[in-house]
Amino acid sequence: MKFMTIKKIYITAMTGIMALAASAGPSILDVKHTKTDDNIVPPESFEIKTRELQENFYLKNYGAGDAQISSEAKMGNPKEYEELLSRLPVEIEMPYNQIVGKYIEMYLGKRRDLVSNMLALHNNYYSDIFIEELERQGLPLELQYLPVIESAMNPNAVSRAGAAGLWQFMPATATGLGMEVNSLVDERRDPRVSSRYAATYLKQLYNIYNDWSLAIAAYNCGPGNVNKALRRAGGGKKDYWEIYDYLLPETRGYVPTFIAANYVMNYHNRYGIKPVVVKSKLVTDTVQVNDRVHFNQISSVLDIPVEEIRMLNPQFRKDIIPGDNHPYNLVLPSQQCLSYIMSQNEILACDADKYSHRTYVEPGTPRQSTGLDNQLAAECQTQNADGNTDINTAVPDSVVRKIHNVRRGENLRDIAKLYGVSATDVKRWNNLRRGKVKEGDRLVIEVYEKVLADASTKPTSPTTVTTVVKEDKKESTARTKSSKKTASAKKKRQQQQRTTTHTVKSGDNLDKLARRYGTTVAAIQQANGMSKGTTRINIGQKIKIPSAAKSGTKKKSGRRRRR
Repeated sequence: MKFMTIKKIYITAMTGIMALAASAGPSILDVKHTKTDDNIVPPESFEIKTRELQENFYLKNYGAGDAQISSEAKMGNPKEYEELLSRLPVEIEMPYNQIVGKYIEMYLGKRRDLVSNMLALHNNYYSDIFIEELERQGLPLELQYLPVIESAMNPNAVSRAGAAGLWQFMPATATGLGMEVNSLVDERRDPRVSSRYAATYLKQLYNIYNDWSLAIAAYNCGPGNVNKALRRAGGGKKDYWEIYDYLLPETRGYVPTFIAANYVMNYHNRYGIKPVVVKSKLVTDTVQVNDRVHFNQISSVLDIPVEEIRMLNPQFRKDIIPGDNHPYNLVLPSQQCLSYIMSQNEILACDADKYSHRTYVEPGTPRQSTGLDNQLAAECQTQNADGNTDINTAVPDSVVRKIHNVRRGENLRDIAKLYGVSATDVKRWNNLRRGKVKEGDRLVIEVYEKVLADASTKPTSPTTVTTVVKEDKKESTARTKSSKKTASAKKKRQQQQRTTTHTVKSGDNLDKLARRYGTTVAAIQQANGMSKGTTRINIGQKIKIPSAAKSGTKKKSGRRRRR
């Protein structure tokens, strides 16, 4: 009888405890694992178009093929997601719930092609930078996947709010941390510098909250909004999941997306997602630049595509390194760094007048060349004075379309250099996706040229023509038709008696000289005793340039298209 009484008391007590627990609401552990929310706002990185990321120079030129993705999207299940998350060797807590699962399946489903491209960029280039800067500050290495949800690994990403770069810093936050943001330089886009300051900022936030989930939330919306959510939640709550309902909609989705990014970047192989295969890992180094220099000058002398310099140095917004302000680090492929140091004077001298930056101007005076190539300055129209004219009266530039028949051994870069244009433009004009050409291909080339009229006639707009470059010729010059052909016989006789001597400078070739002086490559070769197949000229060499009339070609000059 006594035993039965004790049993009833025990059952009554347990029933009361269970009722009390039920009335107290779900525990924090339950919230972490069962929370659902249909009103969260996903990060903007989910909106990036895969095609935009594929236009990255590294993926286009180092990638060996398309993304290695299985035809069918493979998905897991909640139990699998929770178990695999628990196995990650991480310091930051990464629990599973339905919100985390939703973002995992977005990456595994609709965004699996984006994951493949991000993996290639991360594993082959950015991860070394991220890990080095996180290690320097002693931070958890799983933070290396924050740029996945911030920018989708695009250093030029700009949010609707104005945040920029891999780590998506707002201008005020960036300058407050010490980054440089101005018209020419934006260090938010510099992978190395922005990663260093991102690690510094994350460490500061962790020191405020002593909790990584809250620190990551504050990275997204600012510590002020997190502090406001903590106050509204009340009761001394210090856990992200406890204050979840008081956070901004985007921040409510931010930590779950971070957890999902860690899951997918670690377990992608399990679901048939592999990185875009790359032919070789890009190895880079830095050189210090102490002068004002333009990317085009570096590209011309070192024969590096401008697009590659931009990809490695996205912080220089206008292709200008203002090293005359203070020294800057320039990232180049490691084998090119010594070439830059040895060719520095040649780089600065290349088209120096074109890229000069005046420090003093007297009002009312025409612009004078400050570079080393004074002859080019005398031949070209100054670009900032509408009233000035060239030595020869010139008509406006005309686009001349040429057809180039690809010869054996030629590649796209060589062809572009031949005509003074960029390889990117040649690909765009001919709808070339991979940038590969083969013998016999016909390529459309567009160049800017201007026709010089006789002093006694008014300039007229040239008619655009198409010239075919035959396989058995090394070079040819486009013949431009003009509506007026009035030139005095006396002037023609004077032109026939005139021969110009040109000293070869960096970037010169026979085609450029022919267009500049209004003659032909064949005429220059003949005047200098060169064989028909010889096109090589050396810097400092004296070249005889026959007059336009003597060579039988109407005088015209060309200008390299500015990029």
